Amino acid sequence: MTAEATTREPLLSVRDLVQTFVVRERGGNRAGVVQAVSGVSFDIMPGETLGIVGETGSGKSTLARCVLQAPRPKSGTVIFRGTDLTKLRGRKLLQARQHMQFVFQDPFGSLDPKWQVHSIVAEPLIAYHIGDRTARRKRVEELLDLVGLDPARYGKRHPRELSGGQAQRVAIARSMALDPSLLICDEAVSSLDVLIQAQVLNLFEKLRAELGLSYLFIAHDLALVKQVSDRVAVMYLGKLCEVGPGEVVYRRPLHPYTRALLDSVPGSPQARARKTIRGEPRCADEEPAMRELATGHSVACHFPLVPAARSTSRSEEKIGEAPR
Repeated sequence: MTAEATTREPLLSVRDLVQTFVVRERGGNRAGVVQAVSGVSFDIMPGETLGIVGETGSGKSTLARCVLQAPRPKSGTVIFRGTDLTKLRGRKLLQARQHMQFVFQDPFGSLDPKWQVHSIVAEPLIAYHIGDRTARRKRVEELLDLVGLDPARYGKRHPRELSGGQAQRVAIARSMALDPSLLICDEAVSSLDVLIQAQVLNLFEKLRAELGLSYLFIAHDLALVKQVSDRVAVMYLGKLCEVGPGEVVYRRPLHPYTRALLDSVPGSPQARARKTIRGEPRCADEEPAMRELATGHSVACHFPLVPAARSTSRSEEKIGEAPR
């Protein structure tokens, strides 16, 4: 994130977002309510990438869909480019969504298998009535070039004729058709092998540098997320438990759950140095509030891995070290 970006208003500001789902028994009777997202707040500045990381079921994908109002959250605000999306309906909401696009985990599941690539990429342009047929054809060629695909070679192919990496590039090209300012990437590289992952991540960085995009980048692998993120937010049981610069959170975690995530990754420095925490790293008493223990590094924990007095009185290199 550039110094200029930090002086602007947030592109996206989420406050106290809550989403619940009703659980029903086989006969249709209501069995209870699950709170998938609980009081989540964060900002994304222009040109910034915020990574959301957590295990399966922590609420990451639900959070992403709530930002798009699909479905709408039960409460809270989602302010995008100065407008609260939770108050928009119909055409006004569609117009706002034009500037925020989604890249899904499974490219083959998100691409119509009966359509050719040029039709897939042109779909948003047709839906929003942008340009005539000639202008749309030219725009599609530009987008395929942008993501590293030769329009003459790939434009008439069907998804089944593409590799996983090529299919995801097509999905990215489609998401860029309307010139969005925010891309929401939900596990966008997790289905790809390591080499293709690196290529797609490099593409995301290229698009950010050239077009000034912002990203909400969601994954379960903290090591991968910190490579592309300016800041990382760790999500646990529907809440954010730690937020900070990607490299700092990765090297010096403050929350036990963040450390447990890192310990579970084979070969990570945390896994080599420490044993995995057993049991659930959760508070049994009242919910802890998010508090900043170092500049830009906050944690929601009654007993962070470094006491607050120590972290504020010493240099940043001491933050997150295990107590001796």
